[in-house]
Amino acid sequence: MSKLHVKKGDKVLVLAGKDVGKKGKVLRVFPRKERVIIEGLNLVKKNTRPTQTNPEGGIVEREGSINVSNVQLICPSCGAATRVEKRETGKGKIRVCKKCKQDIDK
Repeated sequence: MSKLHVKKGDKVLVLAGKDVGKKGKVLRVFPRKERVIIEGLNLVKKNTRPTQTNPEGGIVEREGSINVSNVQLICPSCGAATRVEKRETGKGKIRVCKKCKQDIDK
């Protein structure tokens, strides 16, 4: 299992797929599958069966997962889509923006 360059709550840019060029916030990360779910992007229709909370069931739109290689992190300090560099500190490894050299993890 490898470490990913994005974490839950990061803002990312989609590089490939039907939502190319769109930005969104990471809702969930699946490190073993190397996939992420982004808020409001890659919407898929899912059939749901009736339950007590939703007695009618029916077709529901929800976010599908995207491969982590198809997203790029947006730096919170410079606002540009950038690659991530990992730098060792006394507390451990932190993520650093390749463009502006600012810490992403505060």
